[in-house]
Amino acid sequence: MVTIIKDIEVYAPESLGKKDVVFLFDKIEGLYDKINEINPLIECEVIDGSDYIMFPGLIDSHVHISGGGGEAGFKSRTPEISITDLITSGITTVVGCLGTDNVCRNMNNLLAKAYGLEEEGISTYVYTGSYEIPVKTITGDIKKDLMLIPKVIGVGEIALSDYRSSKPSFEEFIKIIHEAKVGGILSNKMGIVHIHIGDSNEGLKYLFDICVNKDINLSQIIPTHVNRNRKLLDSAIEYGKKGGYFDLTSSYVKGIEEEENLRISKIIPEILSKGVDVSHITCSSDSQGSLPIVDGNGNFVGIGIGKPNSLYNEIRELLNNSKISKSHIISLVTKNVADILGLKHKGEIKKHKDADVILVDKQDFEIKYVFSKGKKMVYNGKLLVNETFIKE
Repeated sequence: MVTIIKDIEVYAPESLGKKDVVFLFDKIEGLYDKINEINPLIECEVIDGSDYIMFPGLIDSHVHISGGGGEAGFKSRTPEISITDLITSGITTVVGCLGTDNVCRNMNNLLAKAYGLEEEGISTYVYTGSYEIPVKTITGDIKKDLMLIPKVIGVGEIALSDYRSSKPSFEEFIKIIHEAKVGGILSNKMGIVHIHIGDSNEGLKYLFDICVNKDINLSQIIPTHVNRNRKLLDSAIEYGKKGGYFDLTSSYVKGIEEEENLRISKIIPEILSKGVDVSHITCSSDSQGSLPIVDGNGNFVGIGIGKPNSLYNEIRELLNNSKISKSHIISLVTKNVADILGLKHKGEIKKHKDADVILVDKQDFEIKYVFSKGKKMVYNGKLLVNETFIKE
């Protein structure tokens, strides 16, 4: 099947101007200045893209796809994510992870959920492990997981600076990084170590200590949630200026002033103005993670769930209201993520890449079309993919 999207403004994420974009099955066949004739013998769908902008499909690198362990007892265990919630959020690639709970949540059901989402139409990967060190893997060994399981691309989310962490020594932490690196080398993967950073005073201490260790490439280590408080964000900015990489979280607790002020859409201009290389920054949603709900006075009233649509909501806010280039903004959830994670066919609108794209309205950047591996998932604002299980 051939799909041609004509006369569309393309951000790949770099601006390419107006193009005719051709999909051949699940790949991008090419980008052309203008296609004048189409062979009538070829089965082809043509879409007028003149009212839209094309971006790469979003890559969400931190999602509790199989649900998370709630922190108010068993009743607060969060549910699995749905394909429709991801697709309507413009997310065409997702990386699943475990968090606090590695007893009632485990790598087997995380991997099974990843396969299920792939069958429903998107691309999926997972980190092996959870908050805890020693790392609980599928095969019993980090290197084996990386080498023998295609969907495993790294280790995570390892918890540091958090009362829920296993309080690893620096040497234990370094050993995890080296095991992931060797496993990555042997499997042609990046061997990422994805790190949950909590609210404790240690902050990014271990990561600053690693900055003086020339044996470790900082692009292998990705701390996330670094916009959870002001002190941690300031530390992350300094870490980024030293060459480090970090990930910002789009889900936040509404009603808490500090969290409102540290939303991605509010802090990206500051981070870039202070000299952090934009290619060292990524954003993810922390979907299906449990979030406290507070009233107008900051009092706890219940538990909510991180939502995948928070990711594009923050990006859209930047597109609408900041002076940062569209290319830099969209790279935060596309090319940067693909480059850091080593997803070679993702994150760009380029010949031979996967046909993962979103088409957004030129005026307000609302998502109108979503294509995942060339398949129409959202078409002119209408969701075309259904949940596997029908709700009566």
